[in-house]
Amino acid sequence: MTEKVVAIIPARMESSRLPDKPMVDILGLPMIVHVFKRCELAKYLDGVYVATDSLKIKNVVEKHGGNVIMTSKHHQTGTDRIAEAAKNINADIIVNVQGDEALVNPDHIDDAVCKILSSKDIQISLLVNPFSKRNSPSDIKVVLNEFDEIMYLSREDIPSNSREKNSSMLKAYHIVPFRKDFLMQYSKWKKTKLESIESNEYLRILEKGFKIHAVHVESNAISVDTYDDLLFVRNLMKTDKIVKKYL
Repeated sequence: MTEKVVAIIPARMESSRLPDKPMVDILGLPMIVHVFKRCELAKYLDGVYVATDSLKIKNVVEKHGGNVIMTSKHHQTGTDRIAEAAKNINADIIVNVQGDEALVNPDHIDDAVCKILSSKDIQISLLVNPFSKRNSPSDIKVVLNEFDEIMYLSREDIPSNSREKNSSMLKAYHIVPFRKDFLMQYSKWKKTKLESIESNEYLRILEKGFKIHAVHVESNAISVDTYDDLLFVRNLMKTDKIVKKYL
């Protein structure tokens, strides 16, 4: 039986560092529109939805032909929001694509999905890419074991470069496929200590003793968390080949 795969993009208006973030303009389109349009180009997705509590986001997404699921205003994380949205969706795998991944590559979505489709034992996978920028707390850095399983995620630079200068780093690239049953289980767990310290909900999974499988890709995509990030993405988008497929 072929497993059904659906992407859900969590989006909210409240952002302390970049107000009205989903609506920021990039080449004449709101950022959230870029994200769902690029998701729709992925070969392994059977559907794409935006999950939001904002009527403003709903109206913009639907105006551009996207699908929207309205959710509660009380979610603390994007993963909690997609879990609510996923309850009534007929799918085996739910792919969390963060609403600020404006440069998301459809091929990379397919890479992440292929990993979880490769084994029933894999409950969740996460893209990682090489990263060299230091002292950037808006970017989540990742360390892996020898089996490409995530050992830890942090806003600090890991591994440390105190002994080995310019040690290579990996960054989390927030395309995260879950098996739906596991997503529903995970969403019921209380927030954990390290998750709170690092402000990263995927640590909840590691703290409970479950594995997150990494998928390596080459990408210069970043999450848009600050105005500087937005300027960086706007500049890259000018020469982006994928955007030409939907603009």
